[in-house]
Amino acid sequence: MAPIVHTHNPVSFARTLASAKKTMVLSEIIHLALDSFRANKIRFALTALGMVMGSASVILVVTIGLTGKQYAINLIQGIGANMIVADYQGGGMAAVNGDPDYLTKDDLSAVLQQVPGIVASSPMLEMHDQISFGGGHVKDILILGVAPQYENVRNLVMLSGRFFDDQDEVSHAKVAVVTESFAKNMFGSDAAAINKSFSISGIPFTIIGTFKERVYTFGMSEVADQTILIPDPVARYFTGTDDVKQLFFSVRDYSDIQRTRDAIARVIQSRHRANSTYDVNEYTALVTTAAQIADILTVVLLLVSAVTLAVSGVGIMNIMLATVRSRIREIGIRKAVGATYSEIQLQFLTEAILISLSGGIVGTFLGLAIPFSISTLTDYHIPVSWWSVWISLGTAMLVGVLFGTLPATRAAQMDPVEALKYE
Repeated sequence: MAPIVHTHNPVSFARTLASAKKTMVLSEIIHLALDSFRANKIRFALTALGMVMGSASVILVVTIGLTGKQYAINLIQGIGANMIVADYQGGGMAAVNGDPDYLTKDDLSAVLQQVPGIVASSPMLEMHDQISFGGGHVKDILILGVAPQYENVRNLVMLSGRFFDDQDEVSHAKVAVVTESFAKNMFGSDAAAINKSFSISGIPFTIIGTFKERVYTFGMSEVADQTILIPDPVARYFTGTDDVKQLFFSVRDYSDIQRTRDAIARVIQSRHRANSTYDVNEYTALVTTAAQIADILTVVLLLVSAVTLAVSGVGIMNIMLATVRSRIREIGIRKAVGATYSEIQLQFLTEAILISLSGGIVGTFLGLAIPFSISTLTDYHIPVSWWSVWISLGTAMLVGVLFGTLPATRAAQMDPVEALKYE
């Protein structure tokens, strides 16, 4: 009879046995923790409630921060669609007669030929005139000569009528688009102003549209409350020059704004006197600043939420300390039948983590439910960061570990003889 050959590796078998024992111990510990929760449902729910509120606040704080950040960025971008503005700052006076080296419409044409990525552009001429509003009231009105694409570059909102088009520009039509304030002051409403006429330096103009800025700029832009827009070729009748005050450009891709700005500055400078100074600006700095402010506010609010989580952690620790005191005899019995220091510590630490994590999960769902409900039931899109979900759950786990360690250690350090004597 052939001898029986044992093919198993003793070392591998020992590792497998140890792994099985650990798995059995961990499952038993989790089972004991769940039994403890079932026996004290109300205490478990009240203890976890703090974590629910804390975790939900983390989600909502990050969501509010993102919403505020997006709102601020949209406001700034609403001033103009990826807009770049060039204007003359000074210097470059002619040696003979001291004429300033102003921008011209030829500069605009040169930029469009040499700089890619520009989707819309417009020159801007500025002048002022006194216009009668009837009843002896005369006001100083700002008049801007612009191109049809100015509407898109500046992201204007048309309230009534239309903006002048390429045909109006080519034919030098005497048409005007006026601000809402001008229309109301002169004709009573923006709609009533359409097809009405008024005069600029004795020349009649017909109003074909009324507009407003998409974002109110508090008088910080070139558009004032009482502003009239007319085709730029017509505006040259009054200025008698090809000089312009500003050049406006709109870039296709927001990420290309800085590169395009630098290219525009080089083209303009190359066409003028060496000591002339031109300012070419874009709004990415404002957008970056607004984003940084929103991020800082979000961090501050997160620190406030962290206080809530810390208070919840103190509550978990107190409840677990009370739980350890109420289960001293159970701890003594477990130690008497062979439970080790690590197993006792792991049992109570697991209970603390489960309380904290379950509250964190419920709080996370509640925190997500609010922005998702708003986005689903209304036209508002509320941004949600999935990083906030991981932060919320990770923080809940960390709170359970930090504030559950002391009660778990105290339980594990109990003398089994003294614990069995405890009444």
